[in-house]
Amino acid sequence: MSDAVRIALFGATGLIGSTVIAQCVGREDVRLTGIARRETELPRGIRMELFVADPAKWGEVIEAVRPRAMICALGTTWKKAGEDETAFRAVDRDLVLETAQAAKDLGVERFVHVSSVGADPASRSFYLRVKGEVERELTKLRFDRLDLLRPGLLLGRRVNERRTAERVGIALAPVTNLLLHGGFRQYRGIKAEVVAQAALALAKRPARGRFVHDNDAIHRAARTLPQIAVDPT
Repeated sequence: MSDAVRIALFGATGLIGSTVIAQCVGREDVRLTGIARRETELPRGIRMELFVADPAKWGEVIEAVRPRAMICALGTTWKKAGEDETAFRAVDRDLVLETAQAAKDLGVERFVHVSSVGADPASRSFYLRVKGEVERELTKLRFDRLDLLRPGLLLGRRVNERRTAERVGIALAPVTNLLLHGGFRQYRGIKAEVVAQAALALAKRPARGRFVHDNDAIHRAARTLPQIAVDPT
């Protein structure tokens, strides 16, 4: 475990966060610490710490844990935010940036952020504009390494969430994926497991710089995550 990378995970209770945790079962190359606002059920066999704290205390947790890398999967939905722009920004922008600033101040070297396809601070879409603003501000923090993941429609089971439009999109993904080619490939549905594997692989990379990953790049990164040796017994 001496060569294991200590990684802090924010947004541990969401789809990507919970999938990152599941992907760490049996891994010896990472030491994962989850930080969340509420408790969540952990998968059997996982070796990790989970801190449940108010966001105002997250900086103290980062200071205590001293991670080398951070995976940020924080986010809410338009419905959960009460269809209120201020409430949505409070989580998807303000909380992400406050957490990132605390991480930078405390010496975190690598930051992996799960954003969205189409993120653009000049977008007409409020959702994509906020995502783009976050990416822009994260770049200004100048982490040694910053990875921005821009997945298409996330395919996976969300616990206690009912998003009718999203469920329809997931059901149609096998067909629509076949129709999306060229520059439209980035909008294809992508499995949460692939995004989680890519986030872990990128958090382990020491090379410095700012990197943006669309669907194809996320798939490539995921394939570089070392496989777990399976005990035949």
